[in-house]
Amino acid sequence: MRTKQIHKIDNPELFKYQLLVWSQQFDDVVWLDSNNYQQTYSSYDAVLAVDSLTSIQTQAIGAFNTLKAYQSTAKDWIFGYLSYDLKNDVEALESHNFDGLQFPELYFFQPKKLFLIKGNKVEIRYLKAFKGDIKNDLKAISHCEEERRGNLPNNIKIKLRIHKDDYFEKVKNMLFHIHRGDIYEANFCQEFYAEDTEINPLETYFKLNEISKPPFATFLKCLDLYLLSSSPERYLMKHGQTIISQPIKGTAKRSADPVEDAQLKLELSQDEKERSENIMILDLMRNDLSKTAIKGSVHVEELCKVYTFDQVHQMISTVTSKIDKKVHPVDVIKSTFPMGSMTGAPKISAMKIIEELEETKRGLYSGAVGYFSPDGDFDFNVVIRSILYNQTKQYVSYSVGGAITAKSDPLKEYEECLVKAKAMREVLEG
Repeated sequence: MRTKQIHKIDNPELFKYQLLVWSQQFDDVVWLDSNNYQQTYSSYDAVLAVDSLTSIQTQAIGAFNTLKAYQSTAKDWIFGYLSYDLKNDVEALESHNFDGLQFPELYFFQPKKLFLIKGNKVEIRYLKAFKGDIKNDLKAISHCEEERRGNLPNNIKIKLRIHKDDYFEKVKNMLFHIHRGDIYEANFCQEFYAEDTEINPLETYFKLNEISKPPFATFLKCLDLYLLSSSPERYLMKHGQTIISQPIKGTAKRSADPVEDAQLKLELSQDEKERSENIMILDLMRNDLSKTAIKGSVHVEELCKVYTFDQVHQMISTVTSKIDKKVHPVDVIKSTFPMGSMTGAPKISAMKIIEELEETKRGLYSGAVGYFSPDGDFDFNVVIRSILYNQTKQYVSYSVGGAITAKSDPLKEYEECLVKAKAMREVLEG
């Protein structure tokens, strides 16, 4: 069904830049970039899928069945996203908060053209009907220079959906639920947004990626809808019969002073509250994976390991499981969705309280972007540290959040949100 060619790349970073610029002519684009971050489980350094042959877009109810049928029928590479509000397809939940972005709840497409980059080689997999385009496309990519990009306007007015005093009250309300025993952790998020605003999506992505250089960077385009993501977190990966999840919980700021920076990293690794946040979500993920796992196959590979990124230090745990070959890959995702790091525990109670206290429908934020391969393997990130843009509505949004536990201090939680929001704000406000 697909032709395969492997070409050597003289300058991988230049090729990646030119490839992404070239991709802008298409209505359907998914770009995934590890930024050369050394990851144990990754298959490729970067991936580009463009130009849909077939696609699906759905609302929440019945979405996983639609995806399951699409993936089973296509038996090909498919790329796309799962919005957070697919929770309503998994459980008896609803979403009624304000939605300024208006993204579909689920979107996947089968690309005509696919580029898989590893080291100094690119593997090109075009549908056979488009095999004749490869030579001309490579020539066009090699000569691709983006139109002269001026600086982004630095007068974008960022607004807060939840103001500081209201944030404190809502966190206190969340703590009331925790102390009463309704939940023991919940991820509480807030939106920052701008209306009547135009941005250059590709330039914005390049600037955001340059600041953060995360291992799960994403540029997604679906007609007039854009995701520009500097995500550091993997949601779920399937490699053969192995499932891998790497939830992040625990954040510390960076310092330009190496001694102070090392101390901040050490303090994070020993912080009782941050470790408890991480372990609670790790336990939730172990439980979720056990729903599809071969008995006794769920294992914690890393516990509360601190990783360093350009903007922050993060505490990450890694848990794996084995599944039977008969288990459908979409069922593995459905049984763990939404990811524990963006919900809380117990998960259903946490999602109900989140809906009650947050002001914005999450949509694609805290959902997942990724792909399925023809043999049913998949890899999905968590959509955090991301700018979302509806070009037609001229609406720009980014959200940040943090885990609220019994030991949470509302002021410190608010300050952590500002640390997480820093890169997006810098890019948009100049």
